[in-house]
Amino acid sequence: MLTSSMTEGIVLLNNRGRILSMNHAAAKLLGTGRYSGDALSASGAPGLGAFIQRAEKGERSEMVLSLDGRSYQAEASPVVSGGKVSGIVLLLLDVTEKEKVEQLRREFTANVSHELKTPLQTISGSAELMAEGMVRAEDIPRFSRRIYGEAKRMIRLVEDILRLSHLDEGAADMKWDQVDLYALAEDTAESLFAEAKAAKVALHLSGEPAFVFGVRQLLQGIIYNLCDNAIKYNRPGGSVFLKVREEAEEVSLTVEDTGIGILAEHQERIFERFYRVDKSHSKEIGGTGLGLSIVKHAVKLHQAKLELSSVPGEGTKITIQFPKDRKDKGSCSTENIV
Repeated sequence: MLTSSMTEGIVLLNNRGRILSMNHAAAKLLGTGRYSGDALSASGAPGLGAFIQRAEKGERSEMVLSLDGRSYQAEASPVVSGGKVSGIVLLLLDVTEKEKVEQLRREFTANVSHELKTPLQTISGSAELMAEGMVRAEDIPRFSRRIYGEAKRMIRLVEDILRLSHLDEGAADMKWDQVDLYALAEDTAESLFAEAKAAKVALHLSGEPAFVFGVRQLLQGIIYNLCDNAIKYNRPGGSVFLKVREEAEEVSLTVEDTGIGILAEHQERIFERFYRVDKSHSKEIGGTGLGLSIVKHAVKLHQAKLELSSVPGEGTKITIQFPKDRKDKGSCSTENIV
């Protein structure tokens, strides 16, 4: 049967809503191996009975079903013959990932609005007080610094949003080349030296020349964001260890710190957009909440693997393994990365 190989569930019912046949996908989805009888009512899908009854009356209808923690778009179309409903075709489509992506995109839009609104309110309020002459002359530098700081925060946020948008589209216009990951790590560590020194954190680099095929700008962003986080979420007297190693089939990049660590319940979510373990601390140190999401996108684009381990109070270790001797551009879709 043609429908047996389809991933979508298809169920054929008579005009009384009883099953005539179904393909394997529908049988698996509805939790039944029967091809006759009132199997749909036994499936445990809330609202499915009333949904089918509307189709029995000749009304085409749609609904979203929740089954075993997944979401399915159900479409019931009546088959009309001689002016009467002679049967019903029920189509079931798995829309779980689509629903998840849409929900995350809605949350992202709401978060962007909130993140931009906060500094705008500070800038607007401070500027208004100064314009109305309500700020003493000796306080003007302090208000000016506040406006400047919030403006810089907005610029960083917009830049990160644009980077994510570019990665969402696949970054097809970026130049791919053989990049020495160790040399790039060396340059990045040097650019972060002043920040590490100010935070009283020692930044150590070790490894060897190791080439990967990728986008230099994105690879630099991966190293920078991971090291920047490792410095910011460390403690005075702490250390950050940046390592590049060439292995048999992969090139590994490791960033390990002796910082505050991440609780287990947060570890799976820290790569989500705007997710912050400590919101007050993140804003205090100037984080946009998008750095690790950019890392996740860039890692995926390079078809690399990312591993995280962390112990609260002891530190965090993130390892990225890039495929060695890869010559093709990243072709994996970033459509469902959120």
